[in-house]
Amino acid sequence: MEKNSADYIFGLHPVLEAFEAGKEFEKLFIQSGLRSAQVQQISKNARELNIPFQYVPIEKLNRITRKNHQGVVAYISPVSYQSVEQLVPMIYEAGKMPFIVVLDRITDVRNLGAIARTAYAAGADALLLPTRGSALITGDAMKTSAGALSKLTVCRAENLKESLDFLKESGLKIAAVTEKGSSPIWENKLEGPIALILGSEEDGVSPAYLQKADAKLQIPMPGAMESLNVSVAAGIACFEIVRQRIAAGV
Repeated sequence: MEKNSADYIFGLHPVLEAFEAGKEFEKLFIQSGLRSAQVQQISKNARELNIPFQYVPIEKLNRITRKNHQGVVAYISPVSYQSVEQLVPMIYEAGKMPFIVVLDRITDVRNLGAIARTAYAAGADALLLPTRGSALITGDAMKTSAGALSKLTVCRAENLKESLDFLKESGLKIAAVTEKGSSPIWENKLEGPIALILGSEEDGVSPAYLQKADAKLQIPMPGAMESLNVSVAAGIACFEIVRQRIAAGV
């Protein structure tokens, strides 16, 4: 079944023209085995711009579109990405305390959109997404965000570990929402500069990122449920930060 054609382009010339026009790419698929000069230029451009791309069987491309894709399909981003390394100093220079929401392997576009809506409403400065292993920012994500993804700064990290190290070195507390937390969320000091990590719908925040966390935020659940939907957890955590900042007069 063909996907929403507004989210992607296909064909050698349209993709090369999109590069020339400076379009933002979410992801690129190239048919395995193609070796033309145009295909080599497309893969070269993707490497230079740190755009995630994969060589895939033709069957995968045919599932995306039944039209003549010529072995190349590219998902175009409706947002412009920024560098978190450039953004954080700008936030400090503006006299604010950074509040970054970090998404670790959130793969459902509706969850991505809902979290963006919550983060924007809570006054977050940006979303930080990994280049790989994350939901694409598609029309569905934009719709679910109720316009927030058009207004909220979105950053993309080639190496999320390095980005978390940068945030930590920049004075942000790294706080992970996890059932492995040892204390309820409201017992943690969250009013200062903060990077809030929300983890995968399947298994939560990655162990490697939990190791970097300065605080592990537990959301107590007296009911007989093991976990919350990640977008619901995002709402609880973001507005606990809001509550503490208001109480502290920040």
